[in-house]
Amino acid sequence: MSQPALTIASLLADPRLEKACRSWLKGGRYQLENLGSRPDPVAELEQRREAFDVVLLQQGIFAPETYEALRRQGLVLPAVVVGEVSGRVEYHEAEVHLPQDQLEQIAYSVDAAVSRFLRRGVPSGDGAAGGNPGGNASATPGPWRLPNRLSGRLGYLGVFYKRDPALFLRNLPQAERQELLGSLERSYRDLLISYFKDPAAANQAIESFVHTAFFSDLPINKVVEIHVDLIDVFWKQLKLEGHKHDFLQDYRLALLDVLAHLCEMYRRSIPPDLPLAPAAVTAAGASPEVVGTGLPSAEEVI
Repeated sequence: MSQPALTIASLLADPRLEKACRSWLKGGRYQLENLGSRPDPVAELEQRREAFDVVLLQQGIFAPETYEALRRQGLVLPAVVVGEVSGRVEYHEAEVHLPQDQLEQIAYSVDAAVSRFLRRGVPSGDGAAGGNPGGNASATPGPWRLPNRLSGRLGYLGVFYKRDPALFLRNLPQAERQELLGSLERSYRDLLISYFKDPAAANQAIESFVHTAFFSDLPINKVVEIHVDLIDVFWKQLKLEGHKHDFLQDYRLALLDVLAHLCEMYRRSIPPDLPLAPAAVTAAGASPEVVGTGLPSAEEVI
């Protein structure tokens, strides 16, 4: 089954960044339109709101008042924010953050942004992202109240439950597979570094990693391998510098946190009204939605 096409409004101010994102959003499924080069990209987005499904933002480019004005108009779209994972919210609570050195994950972040937006039910007007719940919604066009337009066209199941197999790690060309794994390692390194010292940034880093892991169907054993390899690098560096390294074992909590988030995404990806599985499948203890996804059985995890 083909995946729904997504039209993305790029409000990136840096032409090099826009070019890099475009190179990773290749293929017919993602249509990226560059609004960042226009004299007033926000006004262009406001005028053509019906044309876009997702917005691509650059951290720190627009003032908070700009986002507040968009929310007052009811113009709240699934968003990917490119920039440092700092724990700060730019646009709304359902936005997905992606560091600039991890753009290999941009396609997965776009899918995650739509999925997260629909799942959270972000209001497209009445008090979105901390706005005034009692505010005037009369200026909000009907199709833009809540995510009506997006869910009506794409469908909740079409994005969250049905991932794009073309983006699965095992289906990528060898070079792209290695680039994605390298990007995931950098994501995981970010979350380890911030895990104990900056919980808000760590949460964003965990979400960034887990979203890509889910939509790329990253095997659980590969997650564990990434963790072990990075801890080994840290251990060798600390030993070389003559520092204590016993505390590194505490980072097992980070791994458990990541696995818990990932398993929760798989749990939510099973529709509540899923029909009973065939006997051959249920006997193995797995639902048909999980079979072949890279999610191991309980015996494999233990």
